[in-house]
Amino acid sequence: MKTKKLIAAILGVMMCGSLLSGCASKGTGSGAKTVDGKVDTSKEVNLVMYLYGGEGVANKNILAELNKKLKASINATLEVKYIDWGDVNTKYPLLWTSGEQFDMSYVASGAAVPYATLAKQDALVDITNMIDTYAPKLKTELGSKWNNVKVNGKIYAVPNNYSEYTAYGFVTRKDIMDKNNIKKVSSVSDMETYMDAALKSGMVPLNGSSNLSMDLYKMLIGTTGDWIDAPGIPSSEMYLAASKKDPGNVFHPAFTDEFENFAVKMHDWAQKGYWSKDILSSSQDDKDNFYNGLSASYISHQPDWTGNYGNQLKKLPGIDTEFYAFPEANGKFIKSTGVGAATGISKNSKNPERALMLIEKLMTDKECYDLFQYGIQGKQYELKDGKIAQPANFDAKKDGGGFAGWAFRMDNLNIPQSTEDPRRYTLNDAWSKVAMESPYIGFSFDSTSVSSQLSAIANIDSQLGIQILLGKTKQDPKAAVAEYRKQLKAAGVDDVAKAVKTQYSKLSAK
Repeated sequence: MKTKKLIAAILGVMMCGSLLSGCASKGTGSGAKTVDGKVDTSKEVNLVMYLYGGEGVANKNILAELNKKLKASINATLEVKYIDWGDVNTKYPLLWTSGEQFDMSYVASGAAVPYATLAKQDALVDITNMIDTYAPKLKTELGSKWNNVKVNGKIYAVPNNYSEYTAYGFVTRKDIMDKNNIKKVSSVSDMETYMDAALKSGMVPLNGSSNLSMDLYKMLIGTTGDWIDAPGIPSSEMYLAASKKDPGNVFHPAFTDEFENFAVKMHDWAQKGYWSKDILSSSQDDKDNFYNGLSASYISHQPDWTGNYGNQLKKLPGIDTEFYAFPEANGKFIKSTGVGAATGISKNSKNPERALMLIEKLMTDKECYDLFQYGIQGKQYELKDGKIAQPANFDAKKDGGGFAGWAFRMDNLNIPQSTEDPRRYTLNDAWSKVAMESPYIGFSFDSTSVSSQLSAIANIDSQLGIQILLGKTKQDPKAAVAEYRKQLKAAGVDDVAKAVKTQYSKLSAK
């Protein structure tokens, strides 16, 4: 993504605070439809769901099969509408302000309009007292996960129940490691040793675009002391942090010695050629370049690395990869909370009860789950050794398709993919034994009172923060950090931190 596009995307995210205040009038729902204690599904309904991504050529065929089962069980059909990836930061906020009639949508704490903001702006149905009647199986299967999506003690979304650790880390090529007698990469110093070796081999270590800036920021948080990600500033920007021992005392890393030292190091890395000189205008990410043989490494989270196993086998035959997880040395693995991908029911829905029933079907009925997650067996997938694989006769022009259904994933129904590195499950199992619960479970930051400050901070990050992280400032890196701190203060970063602390303290006091 070029810098101008990145700036537009960041600013688009910040539109949500003012936009939601103009929401159109909401539907009141159709009431509890029960007869003699049983749900009345005599009236057929069509339910509309919004998901990220585009429509695959086979999606209508998959939905036709799924709808046969939904109609037979709950007398409802599902219609999916899509928000293309490039339009998420602009069209997702508008979805909630347009007054459009729809039933369900993907919601998340890190979405263009955060889940908690939608809940507090009355854009979502409060399903707290609906779950017993319309999703009793989900009530049991999700268990304590329901606590993760509570906003002021109420439930406005259905969380997923998929074990995942999105710890960021550094991906390397085993052949470069072996050639240079590098046994293991397990520290930032080891990363430098590897990248120096890559340069000697004629490869740019992190050959990517300006998006690398945020990966480097995640490296800073992940490798520094007991710092953990904190709410307040969107995770697509240079967000707040906290000590895992004192999660209520959030701060912006820019005001620490560690950040200043990091800025100096990133300037040195840029000078060494760890990324290209034209990185601010490059459009290809380091991950794409890595699998095309044009980069020696990339930074991403573990599920992304393991999920690219099939890509690796196809594009880099005979070359294995290794992964250094940044939280490894400091034991900062955090369990997924479920609110990273959830499903909310729109206040404009005329059938919120049936929508909740449909969500339950997609998350508890094995046949419905498989169709929604994997497609039609024999067309989009087949099972090989108990894993999802692409059929030999798969034709992308006819059979390509699928849905961005992360919010519906369930551990007990999940089938491993043959294109996944098996180390995903090995690492998940190992990390589950040492991972900590997120201290922010049950806490959803309401940014309404600091929306103007957040918009100003986003602009500063796009103009100066990114350049600092990529070592591209015209001035000395320490001078650039001093200027960055000055601008953040003027923008009201202290107001944001104070708002987070105040809201979190109220939750902790309960």
